[in-house]
Amino acid sequence: CSPWITATRPNSRAVEVSFSTMATGMLLVCGLALFLTIKSNLLHSQQFTISFQRPSDCSVEQFYDISSQSCVKCGPNQSTSATGLSCECVTGFRVLATNGASITCQQCPLEKPAVTEDGYGCILCPGSLTEQGTCQCPSGSILVERDVQGNPLEEARCEVCNGAEPALSAPNSYGDRYQTQPSLPVQSAWFSTNLYSSAAACLVYTNLTACQALGNMCVMNMHSFSSVANDACGLYNTIFRATAALGSTQDISYWRANLPWLYYGDQPGLANRVLQTEPLPTGFSFKGHINLVAAVYNTRGDFLQWEKVGGNNLQLCPDTARRQEAAYTFGTAYQETCVLSVADLLRVYAEPLFYDVFVDLSRGEDRRLLPLPTRNLNQEYNRKFINQGNLNDWYLSRRVLLVDTLSGREKSLGSLPKVIRIASSIRIGFQLVPGTQKGQVFPPLLSVTYSDVLITAPNTQTVSVSFAVYYEMDQTEAHMKTDIALGVLGGVSVLYSLVKTASWKRRIGSPLIDIETVLKFLLFYAGDLANVFFFITVGTGLYWLIFYKAQHFVSVLLPLPGLQEERFIAYVGCAFALKTVQFLHKLIQQLSVDIFFIDWERPRGKANKTIQGTPSPVSIWRTYFVANEWNEIQTIRKISPTFQIMAVLFLLEVVGFSSLALRDPWSDLQRPPQSYAPPYSLTLRYGLAATLWLCIGLLQIIFFTAFHERFVEDKICQFVDLCSISNISVLLLSHRCFGYYIHGRSVHGHADTNMEEMNINLKREAESLCGQRGLLPNTDTQTFQISITSRLRLQYDRILEPLSRRNGPSRLVDAASGHPFDQSTKAYHTMNRFLGSVIDHAHRDMEYVVRDKLFFERVIGMEFLEPMDKSIFYNDESHSFSDVLFYGNEATLLIFDTLFFCVVDLGAQSFILAGVLTYVQQMIFRLIRNGIGRRNLANKTLVDQRFLI
Repeated sequence: CSPWITATRPNSRAVEVSFSTMATGMLLVCGLALFLTIKSNLLHSQQFTISFQRPSDCSVEQFYDISSQSCVKCGPNQSTSATGLSCECVTGFRVLATNGASITCQQCPLEKPAVTEDGYGCILCPGSLTEQGTCQCPSGSILVERDVQGNPLEEARCEVCNGAEPALSAPNSYGDRYQTQPSLPVQSAWFSTNLYSSAAACLVYTNLTACQALGNMCVMNMHSFSSVANDACGLYNTIFRATAALGSTQDISYWRANLPWLYYGDQPGLANRVLQTEPLPTGFSFKGHINLVAAVYNTRGDFLQWEKVGGNNLQLCPDTARRQEAAYTFGTAYQETCVLSVADLLRVYAEPLFYDVFVDLSRGEDRRLLPLPTRNLNQEYNRKFINQGNLNDWYLSRRVLLVDTLSGREKSLGSLPKVIRIASSIRIGFQLVPGTQKGQVFPPLLSVTYSDVLITAPNTQTVSVSFAVYYEMDQTEAHMKTDIALGVLGGVSVLYSLVKTASWKRRIGSPLIDIETVLKFLLFYAGDLANVFFFITVGTGLYWLIFYKAQHFVSVLLPLPGLQEERFIAYVGCAFALKTVQFLHKLIQQLSVDIFFIDWERPRGKANKTIQGTPSPVSIWRTYFVANEWNEIQTIRKISPTFQIMAVLFLLEVVGFSSLALRDPWSDLQRPPQSYAPPYSLTLRYGLAATLWLCIGLLQIIFFTAFHERFVEDKICQFVDLCSISNISVLLLSHRCFGYYIHGRSVHGHADTNMEEMNINLKREAESLCGQRGLLPNTDTQTFQISITSRLRLQYDRILEPLSRRNGPSRLVDAASGHPFDQSTKAYHTMNRFLGSVIDHAHRDMEYVVRDKLFFERVIGMEFLEPMDKSIFYNDESHSFSDVLFYGNEATLLIFDTLFFCVVDLGAQSFILAGVLTYVQQMIFRLIRNGIGRRNLANKTLVDQRFLI
């Protein structure tokens, strides 16, 4: 209960004692009725719909009851008042009795034919009568109907005002008293003046306007009350309990007759029954209009009108009518925030208005309204904020105000308020009924948060306000399905990672399970689990994108920003983090691969001897050329990264696909600039961006493999052809005992020749006048996956050992071993002769066999046979040696780029920034792969890095 909305008690305790006595008596009389009412309410759920009637719907014999918001027939000798909100006695009749809602009229006798001004008595007039049957005095005089003690006179008097000095008096606007000219009205603060009088008039006289005014003061007090019963809400609840015998209005037990409806029950904890028990009787379709209406009251309790909710009656932020109307299109998540000037609020909202908001469920002649339950987050119950915690503790209420500049005026209503209260956040929420296919929703919830602004410098002070309409559904089933998919696919990925680990152990020739094995398993599992998270999140985003946008009658709603999207965003983050680990793991593997170029060229005979009589040396340029070509294909890909980014940005930003990620039911790609643009859904934004990126990437891969590689150029096959023409084979060892072999031995015997001979050799090969290029006779297979024995690997390492010592600590370097260049040259020739002899079966203890891989071996990527005595060369027509290049890891790179682009966009909400940073990331890793890969190539092939251009 706000400390600045308080009332000063009257000086006399008589009013308070009388009020308390009457209230206590009424409580004792109707205690049983109250108990039965509450008991009935707790046992049964109600659909709180009422008949929709406006004052204009009432006939000439009816008045509009502002308490029950319905038309009520006037009694005999009565007519509808000018406002239409009450009945009054016809001319010549006085009010005999009243209970606030109805009156009884009695005709005045002939000796006293006039009716007094208050309508409760009859009196003899000194002059003529008005059309309303009351006494009429001449101009400049006032009508007096009571003496100074307040007793009624037998005959009214007309007394002339003294306009001369020093009195300077004149009749007031009502003609019933003098007022000094000029005068400044001095009044007390609103609560001090009206609280107890309104409560007394409501309880004793059942004055409908006073009851509404009391309810409004409770709303000003944030619907808060405690054990103290003399504040606004305490007095309201006292009267509510005291008038239980009067029954309810509109068959709603919470709505007492003659009182405004302010609470759902008299205790917290009924919110779940109200909000999630019975759905609305009508379903909603996407793009349909939400019809909300509000009964509007002023501070004094007068009913003003029924208003259609829209425009600026609940939305404080100024905007165009078209944009504000978008808030009430079903399915459109509306969010508007602005900063308002306190000076403007004081000027525009001199006095607060109060709104009872309803959903209009009218269909033809059946006009029904559903009250909107209100969750006031500032509401206190026994000094605790009860609406900020669990749903089961909420205390729902009715009636809201937007700006209160009245109750904060301390001395007079004309003074500047010390503090004002403003609805800084208004949110209307719709919850979809689980399993519905017809767009059924539970009763909407109106949530309001108020902020108090201490007035110090109103011309410079500002306050931030927001208005939102949101839609939600229970995501439990969706989360459960996602968890099941994660569990199943995660389990499969564990098994697949174990197979990869077993394959890796076999390929490195180590049977032991150690820390390195566990670490390798975790690295494999990170990559496989990243794929699981990726495909589940993409599938989830695509599911929401398709089913949310394509539905007519609502069956699914988007996850809300915040808690409902947190899990999804966490999954995306996990996918990106794990995929980054896998990408870096593969990058490190590629940068440390062992590679050697086997030169089959041998010196020519006597015709090519030098002047000294020795054969001419074999040219190294062919090896340099092949090494440069290998260096160039290290970072080629099956897609164009630049085209990929430009195409995605073109579709999203130029064509307008980004509009599909907005939180509304529209599927239009282009939106008028003057229309409302709702916030983006992170789920839709991710699903859209990832789908477009993957689709464009897959289209590029299909075009590259089906057209470009066939009709333009295939750099992988070209490299294999280059090796054959250059008479150079390539040995690649990605693991200690596993790798790839490209057989480039020329079928012509020599490649170090002139142009004429080269052309003759190529022509002979084209006309099948020479042998085939394959490793085995009469075969064309040049590429192999190889599993080598540990003996072969040890010999390979032994040849390179002097170079390893040279790159190690200086104390291990043999000073007598010669110049490093000589060491490299010697090691190169030794390795070239050794590997050439192995391929030529010159070492019986290092033999190999050639065979085809089994289908299942190719599927799981694991060799069943372990090379014990002989190495195994597996025929590989798919050129899988590209696995040590970017080219053979396009799937990993494509998913990594997709996740990088999406994660940047989710964080920055900018596709353009995401595209730029993705391009920068690609260039950085490409430079790293090229730079370190060139160095590794020079170290492993013993080719001078200066010749790698």
